[in-house]
Amino acid sequence: MAKISETDLILNEDGSVYHLNLLPKHIGDTIIAVGDPNRVFQVSQHFDDVDFEMNKREFITHTGKYHGKRITVISTGIGTDNIEIFLTELDALVNIDLKTREPKAKKKKLRIIRIGTSGAIQEDIPLDTHLISEYAVGFDNLMNFYDLPQTTFEKTIGKEIKKHIGLPFTPYVVKGSESLLNLFQKNMVVGNTVTAPGFYAPQGREMRIPARYPKLLEDLTYYHNKASNFWLTNLEMETAGYYSLGRLLGHEMISLNAIIANRVKNKFSKNHTKTVDDLIKKVLDLV
Repeated sequence: MAKISETDLILNEDGSVYHLNLLPKHIGDTIIAVGDPNRVFQVSQHFDDVDFEMNKREFITHTGKYHGKRITVISTGIGTDNIEIFLTELDALVNIDLKTREPKAKKKKLRIIRIGTSGAIQEDIPLDTHLISEYAVGFDNLMNFYDLPQTTFEKTIGKEIKKHIGLPFTPYVVKGSESLLNLFQKNMVVGNTVTAPGFYAPQGREMRIPARYPKLLEDLTYYHNKASNFWLTNLEMETAGYYSLGRLLGHEMISLNAIIANRVKNKFSKNHTKTVDDLIKKVLDLV
């Protein structure tokens, strides 16, 4: 296999991957991903011990054990651009020989669990519930630069949403890990998540700048594929990047959301810290 160039796979002086500043020995096979760097401690405070810490930009890493299992928690920052960096470099740690710069013949599959916050776009999804994303719908342009295989069903949903809203592009649609969906879905709302490329207009919010799609939130709420009973349930900024790159790289990926806002009712959680902490404990007890 051809070596990967020094400008494609950039390493630090100590041989660690460029942005995450990690070596293969620093991570476990189960990764918990959080957007907010402050949430790393919110997860690792439950560990029996923490044997490794790294702070590099928004990417903060703690690795330790929880009930004897080695787990890594890493913050990613916001957006699918950060997720591309995060997942590509994680994959390099386990599937590329960093000394020879050659892909390994035998590939390792990581389990990656996103714990995030999200706003519901269906009136009947209560505040402070936990939602697991079966499918993600990407409104960002990351997959314009990759050849993402999609099922006929996924392509159909993307085309329907484009037409329903009147978008100038076709959203990409991708399913998460079936095994992790089965592991975590008990006592959670199973939903389909829209990943937006921004927080304000791309999620139907207006401040001082008029939004190009003033009915975006309403259109997302009322989109429905009757044949499959497919509804859109919530909005955030990373899940589609996780699911698409997880599929392309061969890792098990699932996104779990603490619902801290209901956009239809214009209500925001007064207990969001507890809601996130309850989700963290739920995840740790199941992994």
